[in-house]
Amino acid sequence: MRIEIYTDGACSGNPGKGGYGILMRVPEKKYQKTFSKGFRKTTNNRMELLAVVTALEKLKSPDNDIHIYTDSKYVADAINQDWLSGWIKRGWKNVKNPDLWQKFAALYNIHKPKMHWVKGHAGHFENELCDKLAVAAASSPNLEIDTYFENLENNSLF
Repeated sequence: MRIEIYTDGACSGNPGKGGYGILMRVPEKKYQKTFSKGFRKTTNNRMELLAVVTALEKLKSPDNDIHIYTDSKYVADAINQDWLSGWIKRGWKNVKNPDLWQKFAALYNIHKPKMHWVKGHAGHFENELCDKLAVAAASSPNLEIDTYFENLENNSLF
C-alpha cells in the first residue's frame, strides 16, 4: 500500500519557538490525517527532521510503499545525497541533531521511505497545509520541551 507523508517544520527565531506539521495520506483508502506539535525552544532543522521521525514512528507495518515529501533540503539531501551512510560510518561525529538522526536511521532501515524534495512556499497544497500546522503549533500556548536541544544549549560554551 502506498502511504504519502508530507511534512514541514517552522521556527520563530532560530533557535526559538518551533513546531512541526504532518499530513499522512493513504490514497487507495481515501484516508488522511494531520498531526502537529509545538516546542518552546528549538531550531527549524530539528522541527523539519522531527516531523519526518514522528510520521515514521506512526507507521504500523514495514510492508508499505512510503513516500515522504519535505521542503527541507537538510532532510531530503541526507537521503538523496547519501549523507546518512557517511554519518553512520563516522559514528555521528560532527553531525548536528544526532539524537534525531539516529532515530531516523533506525526507522529508515525499517520502512525504506523514498524522499522527495518540494519547493516550500510555492503553492504546493500539502506543503502549505503542513506549514500552517507547524506555525500554529509553534504559536500554541501549550509548548513542549525539546529536552535534547535545551540540555545541549544549556551545556554549551556560548
